[in-house]
Amino acid sequence: MKKMFLMLVSLVLVLVTVACSSGGTSAEDLSTIKVVYRKYGQNLPIEKWFEKVIGDFEKAHPDKNVELVPIQASEGDFFAKLALMMKSEDTAPDVVTEDTFMINADAAAGYLEPLDDRVNKWDEWDQFHDEVKKGVTANDGKIYGIPYTTDTRGLWYNVNIFKKAGLPVPWEPKNWNDILTAAKTIKEKVPGTIPFWCNVGKASGEATSMQTLEMLLYGTEDPLYDAESDKWIVKSPGFLHSLEFIHKIYSQGLGPEMSQILAGNAGNLLTEQLMPEEKVGIVLNGSWLTGTWGEEGPAPWPEATKVYHFTAMPTEKGQDPGFTSMSGGWALSISSKSDKKDLAWEFIKLATNKENSLYYVLRGGELTPRRDVAADPEYRNAPGKVFEQATKFLDFTHYRPSHEKYPAVSTKIQAAVESVATGRLSPRQAMDQYARDVKAVVGAENVIERR
Repeated sequence: MKKMFLMLVSLVLVLVTVACSSGGTSAEDLSTIKVVYRKYGQNLPIEKWFEKVIGDFEKAHPDKNVELVPIQASEGDFFAKLALMMKSEDTAPDVVTEDTFMINADAAAGYLEPLDDRVNKWDEWDQFHDEVKKGVTANDGKIYGIPYTTDTRGLWYNVNIFKKAGLPVPWEPKNWNDILTAAKTIKEKVPGTIPFWCNVGKASGEATSMQTLEMLLYGTEDPLYDAESDKWIVKSPGFLHSLEFIHKIYSQGLGPEMSQILAGNAGNLLTEQLMPEEKVGIVLNGSWLTGTWGEEGPAPWPEATKVYHFTAMPTEKGQDPGFTSMSGGWALSISSKSDKKDLAWEFIKLATNKENSLYYVLRGGELTPRRDVAADPEYRNAPGKVFEQATKFLDFTHYRPSHEKYPAVSTKIQAAVESVATGRLSPRQAMDQYARDVKAVVGAENVIERR
């Protein structure tokens, strides 16, 4: 009997080993969902949010667990590593944080699970703004993510530096020339200060494409993409003027040192050090910066929004509608290769409900994609935030092209901007190079030029 018992135990162990080695799923794997996100600093609001959501999730599902999988990398490296993970069933996570500009490309690649059947049965989907829903809808018309943030962009300016320079407070520039004039005045009257900051390095990724070039471009008469003809506009007066503005900033000593602006940590340097030290006069950036300076942020600074005010970015010549902005945001998506899609959906619903959405935006500083949160007094009156003002910018905001080729085109924008800022190419040379690069990416038949 003893020998028989030992033989049975050995047989069970062999079967378990074989099952595991041949791709079998352990009980722990079946009860644990993996959530991937980008880690780019310390005390991130997203991590505080996930901690709360995980507590709610594991309380509602006592036999289930959540494993956070941070990817500490630059923006571009994050997208590349995430794509590699989602390609394989062995490494695919269950829930992923998706920058909405990547959703169409990732959906086209087959990495994401469509959520239409799920949202159609979810009674909270009606609370999300229609414009924000467009950002998670791919070209095939299907929904691939649930938004948890949106945003706008504008100009932050230091009221103390402006007063020292004799500039008006409040400041409401009416055109690009007003911005350049203010920057030149700061350079002259407040030495030792960086007059104007805009991201121009390839290492900054979308912060260069969207927050700099496209913020300028969509203030001209020329967009990046012509939806009617379904073609990319590779040469235009607006594109050239945008590059010329950047050239003026950096060739006239109105921007930061190249060693600062081209570094991979340029964004953190700006918000966690230079702005709190009041070393920058004007910053072209987003409404979410207040999350950095919040009580739970990486650089707590209670007086931040008293020192730096947020104002709208004017169009090039002040033409209608007078101002411009760009909006994006992030969403939670389900990996197409996840074997726990139902559980992943339960996590996403919890994370993006009203209570947890409010919890996140109050700490992160981003705008809410939910109407009920936007109407909440705690949100509207949140100290140290610019929610009310930044929300007004949605009246004249723009969105990046919802096209699977956009991420590749974006890298060409970054190269053009960096080449102008560093003086390697003139604005016209950079536009010509950009045109050649984009043609190589999308095909010569899919581009047009405007004169």
